[in-house]
Amino acid sequence: MDSPKKKELMLGNKAVARGLYEAGVCFISSYPGTPSTEITEEAAKYDEIYCEWAPNEKVAMEAAFGASLAGRRAFCAQKHVGLNVAADPLYTMSYTGVNAGLVVAVADDAGMHSSQNEQDSRHHAIAAKLPMLEPADSAEALAFTKKAFEISEQFDTPVLIKMCTRVAHSQSLVETGERTVPLKEYEKNIAKYVMMPGNAIKRHPIVEQRTRDLIALAETGDLNRVEMGDTSLGIITHSTSYQYVKEVFGDKASVLKLGMTNPLPEKLIRDFAAKVDRLVVVEELDPIIENHVKSLGIACEGKNLFPLEGEFSQNLIAAKLGQSVPAGRSLDEAIPPRPPVMCAGCPHRGMFYTLKQNKCTVLGDIGCYTLGAAAPLATVDSTLCMGASIGAVHGFNKMLNEASESKTVAVIGDSTFMHSGMTGLANVAYNQSNSTVIILDNSITGMTGHQQNPTTGYNIKGDPAGKIDLEALCRAMGFNRVRVADPYNLKECDTVLKEELSAAEPSVIISRRPCALLKYVKHKPALKVDTDKCVGCQSCMRIGCPAISIKNGKAAVDTTLCVGCGVCSQLCHFDALGSGAKEA
Repeated sequence: MDSPKKKELMLGNKAVARGLYEAGVCFISSYPGTPSTEITEEAAKYDEIYCEWAPNEKVAMEAAFGASLAGRRAFCAQKHVGLNVAADPLYTMSYTGVNAGLVVAVADDAGMHSSQNEQDSRHHAIAAKLPMLEPADSAEALAFTKKAFEISEQFDTPVLIKMCTRVAHSQSLVETGERTVPLKEYEKNIAKYVMMPGNAIKRHPIVEQRTRDLIALAETGDLNRVEMGDTSLGIITHSTSYQYVKEVFGDKASVLKLGMTNPLPEKLIRDFAAKVDRLVVVEELDPIIENHVKSLGIACEGKNLFPLEGEFSQNLIAAKLGQSVPAGRSLDEAIPPRPPVMCAGCPHRGMFYTLKQNKCTVLGDIGCYTLGAAAPLATVDSTLCMGASIGAVHGFNKMLNEASESKTVAVIGDSTFMHSGMTGLANVAYNQSNSTVIILDNSITGMTGHQQNPTTGYNIKGDPAGKIDLEALCRAMGFNRVRVADPYNLKECDTVLKEELSAAEPSVIISRRPCALLKYVKHKPALKVDTDKCVGCQSCMRIGCPAISIKNGKAAVDTTLCVGCGVCSQLCHFDALGSGAKEA
């Protein structure tokens, strides 16, 4: 891909990818996680960069470290909870430092648009003693990415770039540049890279001195800047909060914008505070900047005004700081809520229905199948984190169900199983709980937008790749009972489930049917309702398919949604649903 200088609108994530290209990055390994996914997808469009989806974030970060060690600039990306998974190598990489530049992007999800918690990744930067940069728009996303590699190599450190939903998924103007590829030679250095205690203890003072050096950069570099306006109010802010502050106040307030949020400057903050009458810190989620300011002995306001949870907005900042809030317009009628549901034809629906009919307790996992917790299926009893379903079902069954036939199962998607389910499954086999694990194999990583994974047989570019055989893997881990069921066949699902629940040993059921949204999946004609046969019993509604509704007391099928999977027709006792049924 060529790289002439030009200006264009870019998503924040695409701008990071462009920054990676221009910075001469050669290696990218990531695990998809909203709102970070598009960074790696966009980078994969550059043939000059090797890109891959790793099984999980820990593996991705370790692979990126290896590429850096080899002397090539490297990168990995994940969402905030993914950084938890990668924390083990990250914290020790702080001690080893880098060879070629190594940058890690983490995308936080304030507002929990697609996440199970609302954490602030700045805590990881502080705990790992690593520099963190926070762009506030797409132009900064590109520029800060390139700057991060300079800092990484200058200060011998991994560098974190913290994105967030609004920066990652909004567009602003960027100017592209040329690609340069700095290369380094690998040199053996046991004292630097082998983190056994005797070496690690000597690296810690180096890390602390690096932090002091980085504070100096925070004081004088161009990542943090002061924008003086009316001095009656001074605001210290960062990321999207900066954009909201500027929209509300313009020049009616003075602003200290922090692009480097770890380590934080001291003199810069003192000098700014001395120039304003009132000092307020505006930051999403935790009071990290505010606590730093107060630790310097400087009086400021912050979380006494602003919430600890959720995304900020222009109106929120205006209201909390005494500015006028534009009057909104209300609709004459309330808009009915549209909670997320599994798609029409989703292969998980049939298995969840079967689990409900068998009155199973279902320990769930992270993926679109978490929607099995929604009515009318309401089947999933718990969801914690990637891979937790299998670890949890082992503990649950060890404590409560060993003496009787267990009806507590784990459900986990194929990508999530590869991410962090295998070790849990090894625990079930090794410590022998009488547990049934159901792998929901829809042949893709569905929740984040159809990325490949080690079970699909294709890499990030769609080229043929190594493919893991789930049945062979489960048997190799010690399971004698490994069954495959088609979730579109309710009778088959019920038979297989009953047999495995009654078995006196651990078992695995692979519920296999590709995601209905995959382009290569050929759908059958939409079903029709024979209104002469339909009695309005609503049995077909029990699966919660969005293509089915009740109109005038009869079942109705939305032919624009129905994929002809036939699951609903298996619930109809009057043969009123079928491809050849007579319509009204």
